[in-house]
Amino acid sequence: MNHTYLKALATAGATALLALNSASAATITFDELPLGSGGYWNGSTAPAGGPTSQGATFHNDYTASFDSWSGFAYSNLGDTTTAGFGNQYSSFAGGGVGGTGNFALAYIFDPAVVTFNGLVDMTGGGASITNTTYAGLSMQNGDSFAKKFGGVSGNDADYFLLTIQGYAGGIATGAAVNFYLADFRFADNSQDYIVKDWTNVDLSPLGQVDEIRFSLSSSDNGNFGMNTPAYFAIDNLTSVPEPSAAVLALAGAAFLRRRRR
Repeated sequence: MNHTYLKALATAGATALLALNSASAATITFDELPLGSGGYWNGSTAPAGGPTSQGATFHNDYTASFDSWSGFAYSNLGDTTTAGFGNQYSSFAGGGVGGTGNFALAYIFDPAVVTFNGLVDMTGGGASITNTTYAGLSMQNGDSFAKKFGGVSGNDADYFLLTIQGYAGGIATGAAVNFYLADFRFADNSQDYIVKDWTNVDLSPLGQVDEIRFSLSSSDNGNFGMNTPAYFAIDNLTSVPEPSAAVLALAGAAFLRRRRR
């Protein structure tokens, strides 16, 4: 193998890497999305079906006759002290990551769904996740519908769990990611917690996906389902778009062209 061929091989490899790296990581911050006068968007105005950011659609189902919504909304509100449904659009961390900008939140009746415009690789990807103030204060203090986590004694083994599952072509990919938004199952009550800060969650186990579904479960349930307010907040969702066939072909052609030389 002569030096000219080695040089050509190295150049072709560099070209291929450059082409593949053109599928750079996309971080969805929601900051470019317009807000209503109240500091939030819940589906009552366009776009119908949910907003799109960085090629990802965050599905929303809004019913005008009841002024109700499920799926995803987004907001910049950070009231961490007002309890109840009237403060459903605030994050318990006090706004978006860093305390500024927009973030998304989900009210989950059915799984909340994000779909991508093509296949994306979640390996190395992740998201910042926290509670909403509505859910956080409900678990912290209890309310007319839900119990105080830990109970009167503090010994009740309560939990609030977010489960994240990836799909490609409607088929589940990789392993589900579980993230406890609150966990009171420890033998030592001093370890019990309710998430109050933005926390990075590694989504690498999801693998390559074109859809992500989010669902919630709780230890506090009644005759009509979960008593804990079924909300969570998300920001800085990061993924890597899969390189297109054209990009791969270009990289391969560059390699072969240099190899022939």
